[in-house]
Amino acid sequence: MTVAASCAKKICRTGLVITALTLSACSILPKQETLIVYQLPATPLARQTSGMTPRAPSRSLRVATPYSSQVIDSQRVLVVPQGSQVSAYSGVRWSDPAPILLRNRLVSAFRSDGRLTSVSIDSSGANADFELGGDLVEFQVVYQDDAPIVHIHYDASLTRPDDNRTIATRRFEVAEPVQGKEAPEVVEAFGRASDRLAAEIVTWTLQYATRVK
Repeated sequence: MTVAASCAKKICRTGLVITALTLSACSILPKQETLIVYQLPATPLARQTSGMTPRAPSRSLRVATPYSSQVIDSQRVLVVPQGSQVSAYSGVRWSDPAPILLRNRLVSAFRSDGRLTSVSIDSSGANADFELGGDLVEFQVVYQDDAPIVHIHYDASLTRPDDNRTIATRRFEVAEPVQGKEAPEVVEAFGRASDRLAAEIVTWTLQYATRVK
């Protein structure tokens, strides 16, 4: 066999090996996940023009992003199917991490209520008479008797930034049944739970904002 023929056979064999490896590599590549991104649904609160809680004259509020664990500080839609096992719904994400979703929902609720002069977020750097902060302990779906229920647990703290004085603290917990088991139904339940939580926090905060000197 000539040297040229031998080289040709080697090249041919090498080409076959490369082709085989290429095909093999293609076969083990993970399939690309199709993601659906959800915003947190909202039902705006009616603007308060009258009622038991008066308007807070010239009072401003800054809403801080809640502290949370690394698991909750995520865009994943979390679910606890049993015990302490934490999982996530496949193929769906929140538009922002859960602490930011809650912060923005609270800001929207206070602004819709209208009884504070101004409402800002912590990243704006704006001065304020009060700051609402806290810990987001739960923002997830929990299965109870094979039924999915949204759980949100937020430990709130209302402070005076000028002297760093804590005015009040309170634990807020809401549980909202999911009307089904599919992702859109889960997202709607998160929206209802967040609306309820925000309404309770607005009422609680204004009780102090209107009377603390």
